[in-house]
Amino acid sequence: MLRGAPAVNCCAAISTESNRVTAGARIAHGGPRLRTLARRGRELAGWIVPAGILAVLPKCPACIVAYLAIGSGIGISVSTAIYLRMGLVILCVASLLYFAVSRGRRFVVRLAHAILFQLKPHPTPFRPKPCQ
Repeated sequence: MLRGAPAVNCCAAISTESNRVTAGARIAHGGPRLRTLARRGRELAGWIVPAGILAVLPKCPACIVAYLAIGSGIGISVSTAIYLRMGLVILCVASLLYFAVSRGRRFVVRLAHAILFQLKPHPTPFRPKPCQ
């Protein structure tokens, strides 16, 4: 340090106290994290991709064989196409159920917090009794 130079706290110069208090309160009280655009996009894709695969997936195993042969040049048997189709259906339904259960669980937790917040006794202001 130079003689006569004031000591500067770099953390205080960069951030304000209110930002640290807000972040600390959110972490300490277990509040929800802020949702970013990437997180919202990933959640939306988690719903759209399996639903799109289920909507486009052909019911006929011979069609799956033909699509694979045209699209990639790979030839598979009809019995393999049956297992492949069943595996895709199970995978898509399982992922949709996972997203539905996680979304429902978050909804129930938020609903429970809202109900508990409403049931907390609020302090009533002091009102003197009227004179008789």
